[in-house]
Amino acid sequence: MTRRATRPLERLLLDEALRFQYRLAGAVCMQDCYGPIETVAGVDVGVSGEQGWAALVVLSWPELVVLDQAVATDRLCWPYVPGFLSFREAPLVFAAYASLRIRPDLLLCDGQGRAHPRRCGIACHLGVALDLPAIGVGKSLLCGHHATVPRERGNWTVLTHRGETIGGVLRTRTGVSPVVVSPGHRIGLESCLAWVLGTARRFRLPEPIRAAHRLASSHPPTENHSGTAKV
Repeated sequence: MTRRATRPLERLLLDEALRFQYRLAGAVCMQDCYGPIETVAGVDVGVSGEQGWAALVVLSWPELVVLDQAVATDRLCWPYVPGFLSFREAPLVFAAYASLRIRPDLLLCDGQGRAHPRRCGIACHLGVALDLPAIGVGKSLLCGHHATVPRERGNWTVLTHRGETIGGVLRTRTGVSPVVVSPGHRIGLESCLAWVLGTARRFRLPEPIRAAHRLASSHPPTENHSGTAKV
């Protein structure tokens, strides 16, 4: 497939993906629906050409010590289309998740949750599919509007889109650019903000996502390689 879906088959695939996103968005629970949290996982996905790799790292809570981790690599089966990145990345995450020894109680995703034009970012996709509480932590804004966030750590402002609250823009470090926080599944916005702030102890991004990014950066795929690795 090309970068822009213009051919009839590509258009059909996007139409199906669009319908799937709307169905998935309708299944998202935006209320706290989880038990005790003892483990928190971070997810990160890297891409190089037609190859991709997903890293999952499970940390203890509240110590944030690494307990388990896995990487999955494979050829990408979906083109780069803004707003549909979960179709490109989720299969790799599912493969990595399947090889974990310890299943996390909470998932922090490097990407959006409800802060998505169709309310179905990768945190929603993964949360619903895996039936896990999931939070989207975006480094940039995909859609919506918000007021200026005060520069001190812990301040946040509501993110709205088309008259709906879809997330919050949170300052995790004083004087550093804020992150976009939004529910993915089985968790409300205020809890999302608390968990992101609680796990972002020294840096802009939460420690589980930083751990996943380090693991992904250390395991780029070789050409035509596929599989999972316990590390």
